[in-house]
Amino acid sequence: MNKAALLERLKRLKFSEKIIDAFSIVRREDFIDPKFLSFAYEDSPLPLGEGSTISQPYTIAFMLTLLDLRDSNKILEIGSGCGYVLAIINEMIQYPEIFGVEINEDICRASIVRFQNYQNVSIFYQDGKFGLPQYAPFDRILISAACPEKPYHLLDQLNDNGIIVASVQDSIYKIEKSGDEVLETEYPGFRFVPLV
Repeated sequence: MNKAALLERLKRLKFSEKIIDAFSIVRREDFIDPKFLSFAYEDSPLPLGEGSTISQPYTIAFMLTLLDLRDSNKILEIGSGCGYVLAIINEMIQYPEIFGVEINEDICRASIVRFQNYQNVSIFYQDGKFGLPQYAPFDRILISAACPEKPYHLLDQLNDNGIIVASVQDSIYKIEKSGDEVLETEYPGFRFVPLV
C-alpha cells in the first residue's frame, strides 16, 4: 500500500479531515527502520526494535478520534516511541503543548533528536507508568502501550473535562473526567505491546 492508498482507506473509514490531513503531512517513513521502508504505508504496526512497534495507522487514527483534540491542548503521550503520533498531533491542532515519555532509551534518544527544533514538543526518557506529574495537569493523556489495568491513578494529572485514551489489555478505553464524575467507554479488539 502506498501513502495515497492509506489516506483513501482512512477516508473510507470516515475519519475526520483533520486527522487525514495530518497523516498526509507527516512522513511515516521518517520514523521507521530503513529496512521497512517498503512497508511504510501498510495499515499495520511495524517493529522499532527491542520489542517496541510503531502502531497501525488505523489504530492511531481511532485513538486520536477518541482524544477529541482542541487547539491549545496540553497533551501527554505515554509510550511515545519514535514520535510518529506526537508529530501527527502537532499537525492536527494549533498551539499544542506536547509531552512524550518513552522508556526505550535508543528509541527515545532518536525521537528527541527528531524534535529538537520543535519549541512545543518535549520528550523524556523515563518510566511512564506514573505519568509526568511535574508537568501536570494535562488536557489529554494518550497511553500507547497496553496497561495491565485502567489508569485511574492518572486522573489526578488530568484537567477537568480532560480525556484519557488508553489501551488496557486488548481494549481501548476513553476515560472522561468531569468534576467528580468519571465516564468510561470500552472499545475491544486491539493489540498493543505491554507498558513496561
